[in-house]
Formats: sequence, structure tokens, C-alpha cells
Amino acid sequence: MKKLPVGIADYKEIIEENYIYVDKTKYLYDLINSGKFYFMSRPRRFGKSLTVSTFYYLFKGEKELFKDTYIYDKWDFKEYPIIRLNLLKAKSENTEKLKESLTKIIIQEGKRNGINIEETDYAFAFDELIMKLSEKGKVVILVDEYEKPILDNINKKEKAESNREILRDFYTTIKANDEHIRFVFITGITKFTKTGVFSALNNLNDISLDTAYSQMFGYTQEELEYYFKEHIEKTAKKFGITKKELLEEMKRYYNGFSFDGEHTVYNPYSILRFFSEKEFQNFWFESGSPSFLYEYIKGKKIEYEDLVKTPVSAEDFSTREIEDAKANIFFTQAGYLTFKGIKKYGLKKKYILDYPNFEVKNSFSTLILEANYGFNDEEINRVSEIYLKIEENDIKGLIEEIKKIISAVPYNLHKKEEKYYHSLIFTIIASAGIDVKAEELTNLGRSDLVIDFDDRIYLFEIKLDQSSDEALKQIKEMKYYEKYSGKEIYLIGMNINSEKRNIEEYIIEKL
Repeated sequence: MKKLPVGIADYKEIIEENYIYVDKTKYLYDLINSGKFYFMSRPRRFGKSLTVSTFYYLFKGEKELFKDTYIYDKWDFKEYPIIRLNLLKAKSENTEKLKESLTKIIIQEGKRNGINIEETDYAFAFDELIMKLSEKGKVVILVDEYEKPILDNINKKEKAESNREILRDFYTTIKANDEHIRFVFITGITKFTKTGVFSALNNLNDISLDTAYSQMFGYTQEELEYYFKEHIEKTAKKFGITKKELLEEMKRYYNGFSFDGEHTVYNPYSILRFFSEKEFQNFWFESGSPSFLYEYIKGKKIEYEDLVKTPVSAEDFSTREIEDAKANIFFTQAGYLTFKGIKKYGLKKKYILDYPNFEVKNSFSTLILEANYGFNDEEINRVSEIYLKIEENDIKGLIEEIKKIISAVPYNLHKKEEKYYHSLIFTIIASAGIDVKAEELTNLGRSDLVIDFDDRIYLFEIKLDQSSDEALKQIKEMKYYEKYSGKEIYLIGMNINSEKRNIEEYIIEKL
């Protein structure tokens, strides 16, 4: 059984040390043979560095590393001079540090290629490296984490803008050396704008939202079942369930990332960690930067409805720089939201946003409770009681627990808005590890909240300063329950008193 490449991003090491490699070389082959300048954005831990590494060994001509892959008998495996840059190494505390570190990165890359760089200015040093390397042949340029110095300062707008200007000068060098270049592939987390880092590099082909490359990063369902067959069997045996049951739960937990609104993939890091630990945990989310997210959410006062209610277009991702982007655009690029479908407006299309899967929904909701509503560890722990109430089908107990948790929200954070309480109650339930959906669409309208648990459906309608009777009446009139026929269904009408800032009354009715 092949080993799991947890945290390994070097293609050569994966192949030579008998780790699993999910063959993505068809995408690389198609890109090389279709154009010259490419950009691709993806969230962290989606295989960007591994892809850059795979391109590197491909252009180095190391043919035997590609035995048994799609590209093996299709590529000439000629060796090209390669510049490989990773801006994770760049210092970004201030502009001088960034300039110095970019120069050092170029000098180190020169040494790796046996070239002495004499220039001390970052842009001229890059130009010198390309020119000297081009004496050996047309140059391949691979860039990973292209915007890291900007993201490091996302909450410091002036620094972010200063760093962007430096990076713009740096990358302009690529455009200026077009005649000496064979291929360029640049990756990062965020898409670029027309006037941003790559404004001068106007021939860069952004394939981030291209359907043809929507599954280039991440694992498809077919790839999961083919490459991890033995691990699936072993893990199912450990849980004492069938392979089918295991795959269904894995899909709910870790699938659902979509970059075109049509095709979905699993996050590779979560899958590798899951097979390694053989436990359902929130691996991808917890491997990130919760402290940075905490500050971002705290400053923006994020509410679930604001993130998902408005479909977004491709243009929305490139009209504002990331530090100025709307929260839903920022979180989509970071991987905390994803495309859940497409809405057509004539010939134009927009993307419907939502959490990709249970892992992200659960962790992100907990973080919102902490950052948005000021919950401490004790209050977060109390949320777990909600799960027990649902498990016992104790609906009254569930609502009483929600009331206790709402009462812990500081009075000055409450808003006299129905959507505020929709978002708060949704977030509380989601952070308890329960499969809850908001604004679930039916043919007659949208129900406020739906919990799907062990073949039981709980439909919530929440009113502000009205009555629970009105809420229950709406569920019945709009027949929100019809799409769930065949299951045990409970209707819950609820009224919030804005003066008391809590649930005042509720009615529970079994259908």
C-alpha cells in the first residue's frame, strides 16, 4: 500500500519514496500545449506547490519520474532553464525588507542555476537572471504564493498597497522579457485585478474559474476511489461500516469545493489527514490561520446571510483588491465559501455561494461565535449540548439551550433585524456539529432553517416581534415540508422579542 504524502509538496520525493500521486499531468500537458502565460488561484493546501513542483521536474526533463502518468509518452522531456520562485520566503514587514528579500530570492535562484547576480535592485536582478539564463535556452518561470506579501498585511491597507506596487514592478520584468520565455505558471490564493499586481502583464491567462481546469486542484470522487482504494477499505473496516457508508460520510465532511459551480472536489489535505488519523475531524480549517481570520471577522461583523444571499459574478473577483473586497468574495477565495450552483441572467451567469462542506461550516461557525458575538470557551462548550438535544429529539430542550446561548451575547451586539437572529441561530446550531441549512429553497419559497438529522427534519420559521402562530402558519401555507415527504417532520414556529433580545415564544408541531 502506497504511503500518504501528508505535507509533502515535492513531486520527486512523492514518486521516489512510494507516496500516492494523483495524476494531474493531463492538465499540465494541455496548458503547455495551449499557451504560454498562465495564472491560477486556489485556497491554501489545495496542491498549488505540488503542481509547481511537478512543472519543475517536467521542464527539467526528468522523464523516469513520470512513468505511469498521462504525460509520459506525450512529452519530449527536453531540459529548459527554470526560474522557480516561492514568495513564502519574502519578508513583508516594510517595503525595504520586501525589496531586499526579493533581491535575495533572485540571487539564490541564480546560484541554483550557476549564475552570479550582480544587480542589487530587485526588478533589475530578476531581469538579469532571465537574460543570463536565456543564453541556455528559452526560460520557464514558476511562481508560488505570488501575493503573500500582500496577504500578510490584509488588515493594514497602506502596507498592502505599498507591497503591491513593489510586486507590480517585480512581475513587470516577465512581460519585458517575453521573447526569452518558454512558459510561465503563477499561483496564489487570490485572483488579481486589472489594475493590480499584473496590470502590466496583460497577456497572463487567468484560468482560475475556467471549467476545463476546475478539477485540476483537489481530488475528484473518481480519483478518491481509484487512488485511495486500499485506504478506503482499511478505514471502513476500522469504523465497522461499509465502503459506501464511509464514502457518503467523507463526501458530506470533505467534498463540495467548486470553482465553476458545476464540478466539485475534495480538499487534498483533509483527505490525506483523514486517512492518516482515521477520524472525522476539521483538518483543513484547523491547519490555517484562525487568529488572522478572527481579526478579519471581528472587524467586519460577519453574518451568514450577508455571505450567501447575493449571487456573485466572475467580475466581482477582479474589481477590487483583496483588502477592499466584500467579505463573501474574500472568503470564497480563501476557501471558506464556494460555488454551490449557477444562476443565469440571460447569457450572463452568477455563482451561488455557501459553505463547501460540514468541516468548514462547523469550524467557521464556531469562529464567528467567538469573533462576532464575543463567546468565550465556556459558552462555546455549552453549544455542544444542542447536539445532545437533537440526538434525543428533545426539541423543547434544544430551543431552551439556544435561548441560554443567545442570552450570553452582549446586549450591544444585538440588532433589531430578523436576519440577525436567523444568522445567529443558524451559527449556533452549525457550530454544534449539526447539519443545518438556511433559506432552503422550495417551489413556493424559502424556509428559514432546516435541520436534517437521522431521517428527522426540523423546519424553523423565525419571526421578529410578531408571533409564533404567524411563523407556523407560514410554514404550512408555503408547504416547506413537501420536499421532505417520507421523513419524520417537525414544524417549529418561533418569535423573537427585540426588546428582550431573545426567543419569546415558540410552537412545535409534528406533521
